[in-house]
Amino acid sequence: MKPKTLGLIHTSHTLIPVFQELCKQHLPGVTTFNIVDDSLVRNIRERGEVTPAIYKRVADYVDSAIDSGADYVLVTCSSIGAAIEAAAENAKVPVLRVDQPMADLAVQTGKRIGVIATLPTTLEPTSDLVKRRAAIAGKEIELTAKLCNGAFEALMSGDAATHDRIVADALRELSKQVDVILLAQASMARVVDTLSDEDKRVPIVASPPTAVKHLATVINN
Repeated sequence: MKPKTLGLIHTSHTLIPVFQELCKQHLPGVTTFNIVDDSLVRNIRERGEVTPAIYKRVADYVDSAIDSGADYVLVTCSSIGAAIEAAAENAKVPVLRVDQPMADLAVQTGKRIGVIATLPTTLEPTSDLVKRRAAIAGKEIELTAKLCNGAFEALMSGDAATHDRIVADALRELSKQVDVILLAQASMARVVDTLSDEDKRVPIVASPPTAVKHLATVINN
């Protein structure tokens, strides 16, 4: 039987090794390839929203992945979630936004759900997704969204230590208020490893491993 092929669409080169390792662990035998455009998030920040032009570009990347032989497509950026869902409606193969399995897991885990991000352009679509997935599941939730002001700017200027400190402080504070925390950006996941067990008093869920594990169940069934 011909091996399945997964096309991954990224908005940052830094995510390629993260997903390569996860696919190696959870999707052995599945062929993968990557498409990257790091201008998408910059354009969203400049324009303040996901514009029609960005919707079209995301749809074009999905079509390109399918044309390149993808049996499944995973888009690894939460900021373009709405455009991913729109592209998925017309795609010939399953197209998954990276944070949907994470949102579903959170809805199953607890009523009080926290979402944390370093960019408002990521915080808003992820929060919206959680609310919609809860409605589909018929579950009432209380959502707390927290923006880590200054963290993204610190990371972009090369000050990873300040980024990590701001995110860690926010995680400690949010963990006292909710049943589960969602990381709206994969780049925040490494900060969780620096927290003590006491600070990790509730589950802290990142999208990359959750999405790849979900895909493993889909592809192998």
